[in-house]
Amino acid sequence: MTTILHMDLDTFFVAVERLTNSKLIGRPVIVGGFSDRSVVAGCSYEARRYGVHSAMPMKMARILCPDAIVIRGDMEAYTRYSDMVTSIIAERAPVYEKASIDEHYLDITGMDRFFGCMKWARELRQTIISETGLPISLGLSVNKTVCKIATGQAKPNGEMEVPYDQIVTFLAPLSISKIPGIGDKTYRLLRSMGIATIDTLSRIPPEMVEKVLGQNGLVIWKKANGIDPTPVIPYSERKSISTETTFDQDTIDILMINDLLVKMVEKIAFSLRKKQKLTSCVTVKIRYSNFDTHTMQMRIPYTSFDHILIPVTKELFRKVYQRRMLIRLIGVRFSHLITGTQQIDLFDDTPELINLYQAVDRVRLRYGREKLIRAVGLGINVRADDEE
Repeated sequence: MTTILHMDLDTFFVAVERLTNSKLIGRPVIVGGFSDRSVVAGCSYEARRYGVHSAMPMKMARILCPDAIVIRGDMEAYTRYSDMVTSIIAERAPVYEKASIDEHYLDITGMDRFFGCMKWARELRQTIISETGLPISLGLSVNKTVCKIATGQAKPNGEMEVPYDQIVTFLAPLSISKIPGIGDKTYRLLRSMGIATIDTLSRIPPEMVEKVLGQNGLVIWKKANGIDPTPVIPYSERKSISTETTFDQDTIDILMINDLLVKMVEKIAFSLRKKQKLTSCVTVKIRYSNFDTHTMQMRIPYTSFDHILIPVTKELFRKVYQRRMLIRLIGVRFSHLITGTQQIDLFDDTPELINLYQAVDRVRLRYGREKLIRAVGLGINVRADDEE
């Protein structure tokens, strides 16, 4: 039987801000953009009491909590502290997975032969708190689902262990919203059927759940019964993602190259979002017909959105292409990657824009990336070599 530990930094963005500004402690704090159409990237528990939550439109958040202190946010600082926590875990854990910028899964199976797993987990948590100053909660159980739910129950800044023989008792009274993977749409559908608790959901025949919720229904039913065979995936930091195109014939068709850059950015930006990554550095490479190679890069705020990356890429190409010679190869690279999602990469993006990207990505994931692309890329058929 496996032993899985889940660790989640509490209100991570706010906690980092409070390290440098103690006046924020105990106050309702919202991290996000300043415009009414921007979204909430993170908020304190004091703000949550008013109904504020992540991804909520900032206008609504200000209405619910007019006394909240709004902070623009510093993704570089958040990344730095996230890396500090990861380093502490990496020094001590046999196998760990960085699930996002503020949470980790650890497989500590067999560690109880040498010392108690909960004792070890508690000491690790205290080390993280003392070395970073950040509050962090943990859950310990036999699989990812149960320990993640346990972490949620232990918050804020707490610990919880759920032994195997207590899983059913632990899960039964909890709301179905506690199950990882149940979004608002699924939650509303199940509630309309009179299903409110995990206990009720667990007692429904799995075939019925699958019929109502589709293929994901069986996964949700298993989670409701405390079943989750998903392994902890050993963590390795991906440093960059790129794509290059070598032309069959050297070209000086700048209009075509600009359209190709759009297609290339669209392709690897989608890969970023699929892997829940953000980039803060764009590099454009060109190789002339005489094999001279030149690159130029630009640092930008963390993002994974095409509409930000495309103009940056075009501008870099305009600057790096100076010799007016035939071009043999063109390349685009995104580097300085961090883990993050569409909801937090741009503090000034609107909910409508975020929803648009999510809808486009759902279509691509279901039918293939090439099924939905910008019109400028339709007539371009060249070979691209992707790299990591």
